[in-house]
Amino acid sequence: MKPYYWESQHGNFGDDLNLWLWDFLLPGFREVHADVLLVGVGTVLNDALLPQDGRKLVLGSGFGYGTLPDMRDRDLWDVRCVRGPLTAARVGLPAELGIIDPAVLVADMSEFANRPKRIKCAFVPHWESAVAGLWPVVCATAGLHYIDPRGEAKDVIREIAECELIVAESMHGAILADAFRVPWVAVSTSANINGFKWRDWAGTVGVDPTARRIPISTRAEAISKGARFWGVDYDGASHAAEESAVAVTTAAPRSGLRLAAKQVLAAPSTLALWQASRAEPQLSADARLLERKERLYAVLEGVRRDYL
Repeated sequence: MKPYYWESQHGNFGDDLNLWLWDFLLPGFREVHADVLLVGVGTVLNDALLPQDGRKLVLGSGFGYGTLPDMRDRDLWDVRCVRGPLTAARVGLPAELGIIDPAVLVADMSEFANRPKRIKCAFVPHWESAVAGLWPVVCATAGLHYIDPRGEAKDVIREIAECELIVAESMHGAILADAFRVPWVAVSTSANINGFKWRDWAGTVGVDPTARRIPISTRAEAISKGARFWGVDYDGASHAAEESAVAVTTAAPRSGLRLAAKQVLAAPSTLALWQASRAEPQLSADARLLERKERLYAVLEGVRRDYL
């Protein structure tokens, strides 16, 4: 059996954790049923992403983009559970099979247990924001630690576990924070952030997915997201302009004067991020999270009986 995950060319820890999470949850799964694809963490129930042929075992995946694949053939699709009730409704499953995002079980791995709380507050942006934004500088100015979601997944997760508070634009930043019992605040920099998948997960643990709006930090970020920056609408920007702007933003080294100018332009982002770090955070109830995890473990036990 082989795990499937969506692979960003930039890296994204919420998807990349599929590379090792299932070895912890289903030891030995790689050695059996070579014809089966394990479809796990991520918004991957998308006809354009998954291969048409072959058997699939779905464990906690979500819908949120594009078109659902035709999953009616139960000889090809073994859907044990999905990420949440919204995905369950789209797939045509009972709501109780929208259990939770399997990423929450990362917190049960011994290598992440009892991490020291060495970081007071950190910001985890969406990977698209990290590509073209000025967020490390914005965080430094606002007094927050910056966690790059494109980093090696285990390193990113350790940093989340070591925080006292998380400000999350990355949904898996919030999911992992909640799993580690770290209070969190949801934020969003643009309408591109997928509210469906946030509501899907939030419905499983009884939290409010409403995000505070944070202004975009750079012109390049606005171009990449087709958004507005300092009164200019970049919705119709060409792909060439996007590539050029992102290249300029990520180029190094920057002159001190140019960086200072960018900091001035990012001042609204800095203020809003600072305010978010002082907003009332949230955390799911211990009993609710435990109940969902127990249900997911029960599903995994059934998979072990049937496949291993």
